[in-house]
Amino acid sequence: MSLHRKTNPLETLVLDRHIDLVEKCRTGSSKAQYELYRLYSRSMFSVAMRILNDTGDAEDVLQESFIDAFDKLNSFRSESTFGAWLKRIVINNSINYLRARRVKFEDIDMHPEVDIEDETFDEEEITLKVDEVRRAIQQLADGYRTVLTLYLFEGYDHEEIAEILKVSESTSRTQYIRAKKRLLEILKQ
Repeated sequence: MSLHRKTNPLETLVLDRHIDLVEKCRTGSSKAQYELYRLYSRSMFSVAMRILNDTGDAEDVLQESFIDAFDKLNSFRSESTFGAWLKRIVINNSINYLRARRVKFEDIDMHPEVDIEDETFDEEEITLKVDEVRRAIQQLADGYRTVLTLYLFEGYDHEEIAEILKVSESTSRTQYIRAKKRLLEILKQ
């Protein structure tokens, strides 16, 4: 049994196309920039929207992120895909936008001990529609929504979230647990 993943020819073709577009952007091709924007804008808007929860803010961050990406294209080393690199820029810009609005990611060392045990719930009892969950997530405080989004939707672990938000790993875990608790409270209303 081989541990190597078989390469899908279509996937290779798409990745080669994206690498080709990045190379053309490096030479100043506005047509290639437009094509990369067209390929990635929708998914990157979704990333910004999940963090910022505001269409106008997400659009602003999206534009700023593409400008940053094109300005910093020479620092892209193809160690990851262009999409993963761009996603990190969008997430960082979204978090910086929240910070500019003075959203606080509280460090738990500043607060007295709080019991933050992760309660377990019978998932079968809680059957909710996707729209209800989306609305509830939108009601979370920005800090809670950001950590929850990075962990659940973007797939970052708490060590990575701590690095992105410049907080401790335990703060990330605490914010996530509190976000889940608050989300369940909202959903039970």
